[in-house]
Amino acid sequence: MRQAMAEAEVGDDVYGDDPTVNALEREAAELFGFQAGMFVPSGSMGNQIGLRLLAQPGEEIVCDWLAHIARAELGAAAAFSGITFRTWSSVRGRVDVERVRELIAPDAGPYFVSTKAIALENTHNFGGGTIQDPTQVAAVVALAREHGLSLHLDGARIWNAHVASGIALRDLAAGFDTVSVCLSKGLGAPVGSLLLASSDRIAQARVWRKRYGGGMRQVGILAAAGRYALANNIQRLADDHARARRLTTELGGDPAECDTNIVMVTVMDSAAAAETARDEGVLLTPVGPKLIRLDDAHGRRRRRHRSRDQGAAPVDDDRG
Repeated sequence: MRQAMAEAEVGDDVYGDDPTVNALEREAAELFGFQAGMFVPSGSMGNQIGLRLLAQPGEEIVCDWLAHIARAELGAAAAFSGITFRTWSSVRGRVDVERVRELIAPDAGPYFVSTKAIALENTHNFGGGTIQDPTQVAAVVALAREHGLSLHLDGARIWNAHVASGIALRDLAAGFDTVSVCLSKGLGAPVGSLLLASSDRIAQARVWRKRYGGGMRQVGILAAAGRYALANNIQRLADDHARARRLTTELGGDPAECDTNIVMVTVMDSAAAAETARDEGVLLTPVGPKLIRLDDAHGRRRRRHRSRDQGAAPVDDDRG
């Protein structure tokens, strides 16, 4: 991957002249069955621009109560776009179309906020890497179309859903108007995500990317890492899934409940547990006062660099 980055042909992406970025966007759009794609620095930016294309200030998007866009993007939809959220409850982030049906208000009249779009997440981060039931997703897509609503998919870890389920990427994204996918969540790229949509929407998205400060110049150096990841690392996620199931078993959990690469562990004090683990050279992610997330997307790569700083042998993980 680093060799590909060093050898990347570059141009000025702000003007659409970086050939490596252009190639990455075409390849990703083709994988998911969309007309166009746009390279962005982060998954949060991809999500936020995708939402901005689907709702105007003062309008509403509905999503799961643990959705990344509602819980972990610092209120960006409200701060940048004036978009409000309402959320449905779920078990481990798995969508139930009846919960969505009860929540939406497609035409709320002059005194209430009208729903403009529905957002799903697959796999679901804070649900523990859960894969959405394709039957339920199809039902939500049909519900949205019935009421003239748009659909956004936070597909940061959609690669994991694809590898674990065997469902084609374009089928996982079918019916959605905007999809954000991440190149660094387990695929090994150092940075970057993609927003996928129609050609007209991506043309609008480029304006919003520039407004949000996401215009980049000779960024083909990073896009080359993304192209390498798509060509070489997707199927390697099966190794992560196997490790996560093994970890679940070792911790006394049920491996059948581990869909992909994330293990959620309940402890007495997550901050104290993370500090103790850090002293042993293992980095954990507290996501609640008593909840820790274990996954391969962040910790192992960071631990590898820490080991090198300490003069120890690096962890055997060459994806980055």
